[in-house]
Order: sequence, then C-alpha cells, then structure tokens
Amino acid sequence: MTMTRFPDWRRPEFDERGMTRWNWMCQHHALLELGEGSDIGAFTYINARHGVEVGRNAQVGSHCSIYSESTIDGKTGRVVIEEDACLGSHCVVMPGVRIGRGAVVGACSFVNRDVPDGAVALGVPARVVRADDG
Repeated sequence: MTMTRFPDWRRPEFDERGMTRWNWMCQHHALLELGEGSDIGAFTYINARHGVEVGRNAQVGSHCSIYSESTIDGKTGRVVIEEDACLGSHCVVMPGVRIGRGAVVGACSFVNRDVPDGAVALGVPARVVRADDG
C-alpha cells in the first residue's frame, strides 16, 4: 500500500476565477479528476475542457501547463497523468497525452506524446530516455 504525503488530503476548492488557495488554476474544473494525495504546484494552469485526470499520489511541479485543448493547432483530448507519476516544474502537457504510472517527466519538457509506465522522459519535445523494462 502506498503511503500518502498528505494524510488529510482533500479536493481543493476553486474561486470564481478557477484559482485554488495554493495559487494554481483550472478552467472547467468540474472535468478535473484528482486522485487522493495528488499534488499540483503553485502557478500551474490546467485546461480541463475535455477532461484531465491526475492520479493518486501524482505530482505536478510548479508553473506547469496542462491542456486538454489547444487553440494553436485545434487538437483536443483527455489528459491522463497516472498514479505516482511526477512532472517537473515548467512542463507543458498537450491534449490527448497519457503519462504512465510511476513515469517521471523532466523539468521544462514539452510532452506531446504518451509516456509509458515507469519511463523517464525529458526534452522539447519530450523523448523517453529510460524505459521501465519491468
């Protein structure tokens, strides 16, 4: 059984602008699913219009952007960040991406394709640099 860093974890409340008291924001927060113990860093922006799921004990660093829709290329899709995954600060995650269970994404990465379970990915665009061979 995985221990949580937050024994009294609760889903955050959002103000009229979609901000939390921890200074991160989510548009369309009714479509945001947060697993128990998940941790979203300050100044992160989430657009959940097409659904965003952050799994149990997943960590998203500060200043990240997670998009379920992109106005630049018109892409849309649910974003899934699985249980125990970690995103470093300043990452950008594009629509339709799945970041696998226990995967690690290096800081300042641009993630526009899936990251497998247990893998380490980094860069612009993010590439897997270590795979979990099980």
